[in-house]
Amino acid sequence: MIRKTFNRIKKWKIRTQFGVLILCAMLICFWLYFTLWMNKWRVLDYLGLEDFYFHNGVDMQLTDALYEQAKNYELPESEDDKEGIEALSPLLDLADDFTQISIYGAEDGLYRTSRQARIMEEDGLFPILFNWGYRLTDGEGEDFRYFPLEFSNARGNALVITYRRSVIVYPCALICLMIAVCLFFSIVLFFISRKIKSISALEREVLVMSSGDLSRPIPDFGDDEIGILAKELDNMRIAMHDNIEKEQESRQANQDLITALSHDLRTPLTILNGYLEVIELKKNPELEEEYLKRCLKKTKDIKELTDRMFEYALVSEENETPKIDFISTDFIRQCLLENDDFIKLAGFRTELDLDDSSVVLKSDKTMLKRILDNLFSNIFKYGDKKETVRISFYLKKDSFTISIENAIKQDHAFVEHNNIGLKSVRKMIRLLDGELFVSRTSEIFTVKLVLGTGV
Repeated sequence: MIRKTFNRIKKWKIRTQFGVLILCAMLICFWLYFTLWMNKWRVLDYLGLEDFYFHNGVDMQLTDALYEQAKNYELPESEDDKEGIEALSPLLDLADDFTQISIYGAEDGLYRTSRQARIMEEDGLFPILFNWGYRLTDGEGEDFRYFPLEFSNARGNALVITYRRSVIVYPCALICLMIAVCLFFSIVLFFISRKIKSISALEREVLVMSSGDLSRPIPDFGDDEIGILAKELDNMRIAMHDNIEKEQESRQANQDLITALSHDLRTPLTILNGYLEVIELKKNPELEEEYLKRCLKKTKDIKELTDRMFEYALVSEENETPKIDFISTDFIRQCLLENDDFIKLAGFRTELDLDDSSVVLKSDKTMLKRILDNLFSNIFKYGDKKETVRISFYLKKDSFTISIENAIKQDHAFVEHNNIGLKSVRKMIRLLDGELFVSRTSEIFTVKLVLGTGV
């Protein structure tokens, strides 16, 4: 239960955690202060100061002295009777530095005069501590006594207040308060220090990332704002790491392909150059026609290799975007017929099944033509002329499908290819929001293109 509650609190936002922490810390500190203050007598007793508290109330000797000597003085008629008040000064001087004496009339109860405790008249630390302590303890550091006096001319009352206990009680109250306040700040600073440590740890992780080390995962910092930031940074680290790896793989693949194609190009170029030199020197005039045929064949080989380079460049292109326009399916049907004528001239036999229906769709005319050119170019390169090429085109409610099926040459049936042409087709068909389905066996190769017709 406690663990569940703690885990739930960890998901709160930092300001919510901080607000609840302050509230709880205030309650704890209030309870601590109240507990310490209620048990102050045990502390005073432990320190040997309890007797000081109880024996430093109003001095009974002082009250007895006031009672006995008051008979020798006259009670001033009012608080404006300056001569009477001045004559009463020796009686008030009986009070020590921590005691205040006030005189009132017994009959009318009116104030006559008083002598403030000397410790309260000084400009020092005691009055400040006294005011704080008085508010904290509701005046518990005071002791007073109200009793009658017999003056020579009338009866009066004396109020004696002593502040001697405040020397012990008020510092004790301030110490209890300071302990509670220190606990409060300790709790708050502990929370802040933990968050600062988390931020510092996260900063170190970011510095590690900035140095180029993306293999080190960022630790879990909880579910608050710092934790969310750490998780997002870790996701960014993973994405950057994957992108760098893909970029390195792509760069290596490009380098390998360029190396391979450069080597493949060098061989026919060398042979072509040799034949042309022989023709130029006219050493074998009777073989010139044969050499010209071989040169033409080598130029075709070079063209195929350069076509592969262009196709690969298309597959590697990341920023190509289609130019969408309204076109008719009649255009696609016409492209199929043109490519059909092309492979027929090359010696292939074809079987057409083209839907006569016509609809308008939004697509890229140039990209569709390139897709079909790639597919029929593959048939020209790898198709078996002994078998029939089946081409179909049919419309449905919201889509149309192009299906091309051909046999594979036996010398290419078990050869591994880079499939650059198919990669190019797949990339372009995805840009047109279509789908490509490829099926291949040892003898038959089938490709299906599915594109939407919605406008």
